[in-house]
Amino acid sequence: MGKIRAVCISREKGTAKSSVGRALAIEDFGLENDAHAGKWHRQVSLLPYEEIEKFKAEGAPVTDGSFGENLITEGLKLRELSPGTRLRAGGALLEVTQIGKECHKDCAIRQQIGDCVMPREGIFARVLTGGAARPGDPVTVE
Repeated sequence: MGKIRAVCISREKGTAKSSVGRALAIEDFGLENDAHAGKWHRQVSLLPYEEIEKFKAEGAPVTDGSFGENLITEGLKLRELSPGTRLRAGGALLEVTQIGKECHKDCAIRQQIGDCVMPREGIFARVLTGGAARPGDPVTVE
């Protein structure tokens, strides 16, 4: 079992997200008020806290949401999950749809730092059942 370390949203695609105290995951849409929400397969992005910390240890000045991630999780090996895996994240039920992604070279973090962990370590999911997500909530594989 893992937990949510941070919940992040942004108003525009291609930009860093900002940490918020909580967010509402909306069924088959994504996080309320997030630019990446919509009727597609990458409604919610997740990134492990442990990977962000490794990046910080190399001197990168990043904060929660810098990689465009919605949920920062701790204690789960997200890259070991496979599409179709269901995760309970706080009150929401998510289904993993994609592991990693192809990086577009003009993302804000790559421009600033020269590298980005989201393509290597991030995963994406769609919302099966809506619910609130906040830091400290458990994340479990169902």
